[in-house]
Amino acid sequence: MIVILGPTACGKTTLAATLASRIGGEVVSADSRQVYRGMDIGTGKDLADYTVDGHEVPYHLIDIRDAGTRYNLFEYQQDFLTAYQDITSRGARVVLCGGTGLYVESVVRGYHLSPVPQNPGLRKALEGQSLEALTGRLRQLKARNGSVMHNTTDVDSAQRAVRAIEIEEYNSRHPLQERAFPTIPSLVFGVDISREDRRRRITERLKARLEEGMVEEIRSLLARGVAPEDLIYYGLEYKYVTEYVTGKLTKEEMFRSLEIAIHQFAKRQMTWFRGMERRGQKIHWIDFTLPLEEKIAMIIKTDNDESATG
Repeated sequence: MIVILGPTACGKTTLAATLASRIGGEVVSADSRQVYRGMDIGTGKDLADYTVDGHEVPYHLIDIRDAGTRYNLFEYQQDFLTAYQDITSRGARVVLCGGTGLYVESVVRGYHLSPVPQNPGLRKALEGQSLEALTGRLRQLKARNGSVMHNTTDVDSAQRAVRAIEIEEYNSRHPLQERAFPTIPSLVFGVDISREDRRRRITERLKARLEEGMVEEIRSLLARGVAPEDLIYYGLEYKYVTEYVTGKLTKEEMFRSLEIAIHQFAKRQMTWFRGMERRGQKIHWIDFTLPLEEKIAMIIKTDNDESATG
């Protein structure tokens, strides 16, 4: 399996889709929000990128859940295995692409997980606490459990923090029932983009998404009956734009707060990827500024070299 990872706005999707087209592959998404139907602009699905030279590159784990529902890491692993086995059974290569570091690492390093039920008592006890207080408690639990899960990358709302605490509390009391997860030989590439380029692209992309109708997308989800608190749960665009649509923020406040939040999110993504390296995962970094064809050539050469020596 070839993995393409990197922070938001670094061009992962275009690179992964083009690579898959060249090597007879299919793309599996590793994005915690692109799984939701109807959440297209805000999650940056960029589905047009899967058309390469007039050819539709197959993609998986996008648009598999209804907006307003919850999706977790355990479910992702199960869905990933189903997609992986389907793709490889047809003799195609798997190209995993995403910015949700926890999802990527869970399959590359083969996390053994079990489902964690909701804890109504704990949720009631945590009700009303600030995100800062919840994050502090989560840090303590992670330290006690020796856990690498729940980096603040995806814990950017109180609801998400409560769920992360719920999982860590459960795991501290219940040793995980190890379930079979295959060892998947993986070659991991990361898009190395400078802070300046990353910030510029984030701001440009945010403006473009607003012009493309991101506010209207969220109004449509609300009109279909998705509760505001459920959209806020998804964080980033869905949090701040929902607060704008419901009158809690002005348009200027929404844009400024969201821009800052996405910059912070991208920084946390990179922190996670560097953490993967510290935990022993080799990542081949590719300069963002290189032309697409050079990036593809570097990946294919490294893949061929690894196959020859492996």
